[in-house]
Amino acid sequence: MSLYRDEGIVLRTQKLGEADRIITVLTRAHGRIRVVGKGVRRTSSRFGARLEPFMHVDLQLATGRTLDVVTQVETLDPFGRTICADYGSYTAGTAVLETAERLTAEEREPALQHYLLLLGALRALAHGEHDAGLVLDAFVLRGLSIAGFAPSFAECARCAADGPHRLFSVQAGGMVCTACRPPGTVVPSPEAVALLSALLTGDWPVADASDARARRDASGITAAFLQWHLERGLRSLQFVERRGDEQAESVARGTRGGGGVREEPSATSEVERLYREIGDAEVEQA
Repeated sequence: MSLYRDEGIVLRTQKLGEADRIITVLTRAHGRIRVVGKGVRRTSSRFGARLEPFMHVDLQLATGRTLDVVTQVETLDPFGRTICADYGSYTAGTAVLETAERLTAEEREPALQHYLLLLGALRALAHGEHDAGLVLDAFVLRGLSIAGFAPSFAECARCAADGPHRLFSVQAGGMVCTACRPPGTVVPSPEAVALLSALLTGDWPVADASDARARRDASGITAAFLQWHLERGLRSLQFVERRGDEQAESVARGTRGGGGVREEPSATSEVERLYREIGDAEVEQA
């Protein structure tokens, strides 16, 4: 039985047997892995509380036949303590963890950039550095960019014509000019486009100064863009507490339907309805 060490962030836990858990961890060197924590559900467990979602830990693992086994855990950053104390941070953090797991689909495939991005997002949520919804949207946009799905906000996503452009297309990958616009485009406000660009590039002074309407439109577009590339919605996203999630459904309807071009600048739909529809569709497929 060989031993190895790595540091990681706990993404999710599942019950196993009467007292064990399967723990999904995004690690620095080994990517996303699933390991077994033996006896961690017992009250007498030495490190059960350290293997909860949001925890940043240093792990010692023993190689097993199917899943490796946790033999030692040291806490590096107890992010869960402060994140779970605030509902807005908790719901945004849960969506961040689910996004990180979806974007690292292959187990044991090194994903250092996603790991560092996740670490920074959880630190920002725990310390309250920025609005929780902005942290979530920034994580989603940058995570998709690392995965190869970077949206274009400065030039046309199809012909690369210099902007600014008025139309946004999820399936095209960002802003598009009038000559290239496909069906299902929307017209976000200039403030929302500026906010999306700021979140993607890390321009936090601009992001923090944005108004409620720009944040509402940007979060809706971000949710629809994520859903398009994951080919399914995030279950946790419908619970995220925001100032106004109202544009994702209009964007998603335009991308799903075969109707004409949508060019209404207002955000008048509900993201909760979108993800309820997604959940129903998943049940029907199952």
